[in-house]
Amino acid sequence: MNIKFWGARGSIPVSGKQYLKYGGCTTCVEVRSKKDDLVIVDAGSGIRLLGKELLKNSHHHFNMLFTHSHWDHVLGFPFFAPIYNKKTHIKIMGCSFSPDSVREIIAKTMQPPGFPVKFEEISARFEFASLCSGGCDVGGMKVLPIELSHPNNGLGYKFMEGGKTFTFLTDNELDFIHPGGKTFSDYAAFARGSNLLIHDADYTPEEYPRRRTWGHSTWQQALDLALKAEVRALGLFHHNQDRSDAELDRILAECARRIRKAGSKLNCFAVREGQEVRL
Repeated sequence: MNIKFWGARGSIPVSGKQYLKYGGCTTCVEVRSKKDDLVIVDAGSGIRLLGKELLKNSHHHFNMLFTHSHWDHVLGFPFFAPIYNKKTHIKIMGCSFSPDSVREIIAKTMQPPGFPVKFEEISARFEFASLCSGGCDVGGMKVLPIELSHPNNGLGYKFMEGGKTFTFLTDNELDFIHPGGKTFSDYAAFARGSNLLIHDADYTPEEYPRRRTWGHSTWQQALDLALKAEVRALGLFHHNQDRSDAELDRILAECARRIRKAGSKLNCFAVREGQEVRL
């Protein structure tokens, strides 16, 4: 299984010299199986460059999943070049996080007057399929969903192939249970033993009291989850739009100190735009 992060920023794309190391694009993750089956998770602004790469390599068939329908996770869809290519076939697996169908969610990103091309006018072929609690298989890769604790609901995912597990839980508030969400223990059980856990780490502990119930976790809560779930690696994700590279580096240094104190061998890093991880 190969994972590439095309965007790791939260809430809104950002630019500037203070964001060069970890990047400014919003959520988009590429997950490839050993058989080269492709799953794209979310269509934040990072999906633009992924689209260019797919066309360059003549990759026309792939799958898409969405964690939820908040703007930073769908705003890149109209700028995803493969949707304007008639050779493209996209299977989008639906979720229970919204009263709207996934088709309606992505179609709204291209609804006039916000965008000049309507969803009905693009060239790609779409297939929509349901994704139940039992998950689905993509090639030899098993995909399991879990409800996120986030306003307006959402889904996290676990990808399993060849004895390796990648768990992706962004936009997930560990210290507050939103309607439909799970408990800290539930998420620990879901992620247990994962080779890689990517988790929302938007806030610092100092910021969190003013933003509790907004749907995000602190880096400390994400680290606590990773230690409790005994995962091998933790990637801090959904970096706050105001979090500079220097601040993220300081957070990582504190995480390393806490990991040593806990006597753990956990590998903790902050996800960088363009970063690849092979499991």
